[in-house]
Amino acid sequence: MKEQLLELERRALEELAGLKGPDDLEKFRITYLGKKGLLTSLLKTLGELPALERPEVGKLANRIKAGISKLIKEQSDFNLPKPITGPVDVTLPGREPHRGHLHPITLVIKEVCQIFYGMGFRVVKGPNVELDYYNFEALNFPKDHPARDMQDTLYVSENVVLRTHTSPMQVRVMERQKPPVSVIAPGKVYRRDSDVSHTPMFHQVEGLLVDKGVSFGDLKGTLTSFVHQMFSHDTALRFRPSFFPFTEPSAEVDIQCVICGGEGCRTCSHTGWLEILGSGMVDPEVYGFVDYDPEVYSGFAFGMGIERIAMLKYGIDDIQLFFRNDMRFLRQF
Repeated sequence: MKEQLLELERRALEELAGLKGPDDLEKFRITYLGKKGLLTSLLKTLGELPALERPEVGKLANRIKAGISKLIKEQSDFNLPKPITGPVDVTLPGREPHRGHLHPITLVIKEVCQIFYGMGFRVVKGPNVELDYYNFEALNFPKDHPARDMQDTLYVSENVVLRTHTSPMQVRVMERQKPPVSVIAPGKVYRRDSDVSHTPMFHQVEGLLVDKGVSFGDLKGTLTSFVHQMFSHDTALRFRPSFFPFTEPSAEVDIQCVICGGEGCRTCSHTGWLEILGSGMVDPEVYGFVDYDPEVYSGFAFGMGIERIAMLKYGIDDIQLFFRNDMRFLRQF
C-alpha cells in the first residue's frame, strides 16, 4: 500500500507540472481527489490492511492528500486574474452594462391585460396540457368537428391535448364561480401550423363576461373600447357574422388596416381591413356543462392572437421574428 501511495504521489506531481489552465486543473482534482478519484479509491482499501500497519499508511495517505490539495490551491491562485497595480484613471467613463427589457409579445400581453383590467376583468391562468373535455367537449365542439383532427391538434394521448386555445378557462372558471363572471385568460396555445403568419406555439387572450341582461351591444361596446385603447381612438372597426361552436351569434372583428389607413395594400389583401379577433354571445349549450340557467344569465366571449395584435401594432410582417432572438429586432422595443 505504501508503494502504491508513493507512486500515485509521483504521478500526480508530474501531471500537475504539465497542466495548462483552470479546466485541466479541475479535471486533475477530480481524477485524484474526487469521490471516485484514484486516491479516494485507494483509501477505501485501507481497512484490508493489518491493524498494525493502518496508522502509518493512513498518516502517509493524509500527507499526500494534503500536499496535492495545497498544490492545486496554489496553482488555482496563480491562474486568477492579477489585480491592477498601476495608477487608475478615475476620469475614464465607466463600462455601462446592457440593460434587459421585455419582449414585444410580453409588452402586448401586459397592455391587453391592463386595458381589460381597467374594465373590471380579472386575469386567470390555466394548464397548457388540457383535457379533451375542457378543450373541446364542454365548449360544444362535436366529435366530428374539423378542429379535433390530428393535423390541427397536438394530442398527448386520446383524451389529453396541448390546448388549441385559452377558451377552456371559460368552463373551468364557470365551474367554480357563479355569475357575475368577468375574466380574461392569457397564455400559450398550440396547433399544427407553421409559416410566415403562423407558428406551432403562439399566445392568445380569451375573455368571458356572464351576468344577467348581457347583450350583444355590451360585447360591441367592450371590444370597441379595447380597439381604441390598443391602437388609436380614430381606428375604425367592423363586426362580420361568423361561426364558433361555443358562441351564437358569433362575429369576427376587423379593424381598418393600420398599414395603409384603409386604402388597400398587400398586408390587408387590398381590402382595407384586417381581422384581429373572434367573438360572440356564449352559446346556451355551454351553460349546460356548468349548471348556469340560460333563461336567467347571458354573456359574451372573445379571443385574440397576441402575435397578430403585436404585428399590427408595431408594423411587423413576419411572425417568426418574435421567436428568432435577433437582438437587432428586439432592441427596437
